[in-house]
Amino acid sequence: MLPDEGLLNYVLDRSYGCRHITLIDPGKQSSEIATRRAIAAVNSGSRMIFVGGSTDTPDEVVHETCKSIQEALELQIFAASQDPTSDEDKWRVPVVLFPGGAHALSPAADGITFMMLMNSQTRRFLVGEQLRGAPHLEKFGVEALPTGYLVFSPGGKVGEVGEAELVKPGETELVNSYALTAKMFGFKILYLEAGSGASTQVDPSCIEAARIVNELCLIVGGGIRNAEQARIAANAGANWIVTGTLTEDASSMEELSQRISDVVLGAQSSSS
Repeated sequence: MLPDEGLLNYVLDRSYGCRHITLIDPGKQSSEIATRRAIAAVNSGSRMIFVGGSTDTPDEVVHETCKSIQEALELQIFAASQDPTSDEDKWRVPVVLFPGGAHALSPAADGITFMMLMNSQTRRFLVGEQLRGAPHLEKFGVEALPTGYLVFSPGGKVGEVGEAELVKPGETELVNSYALTAKMFGFKILYLEAGSGASTQVDPSCIEAARIVNELCLIVGGGIRNAEQARIAANAGANWIVTGTLTEDASSMEELSQRISDVVLGAQSSSS
């Protein structure tokens, strides 16, 4: 559901401090469960929903998940509009594709992280998948968010599939060079990724090295499971924090809501 100020302006706006994104992998859950989790996440403070992750999920499954989440958000907005004590804008949260490739697209999404995997050693993730996907996105009218994507050790599945030359902790000069390169390419966003379910989060000194390039919006994900880890990333300069495994591992909607609330509070306790 697009916010009034438009998607890119909403993403780049720093006046809210460090915000939280919930990543929903449509390949790991039904659209019904994905939608219940997304609504619980937004109710607990998430300000954006990413849909994607798995490398082999077909576009029909991705589309069904995006459509279901959008319809649920519309219902919440309508319900809030009928109640003068409710905050309608709370539910005006964008649903953005976070694709594993050009196969995982949907016209029901508000936008897409149109990414270059900058430290990939294969052409496919530098420009190949993008070439395949661009005509479909143009036809759908899905807004592209120009994003540099940088994978850090341990890297997880994305590092393996993307054939990434992983950035190691402490490689701050390299990260700063990547950030400068992203800016000079015209990217508005730099996504620093430790990998889904990573055992460690992105090194805070590396986030700081990217933050020096102030023109970039920094999204940081991988290995963040609690309020303290969120606070560390936010204090280092993250504008957005992404969690996915945190949601999938929750044993109930109540536990999911509590986990996300904690991470949101950790992120918001910073001065980013």
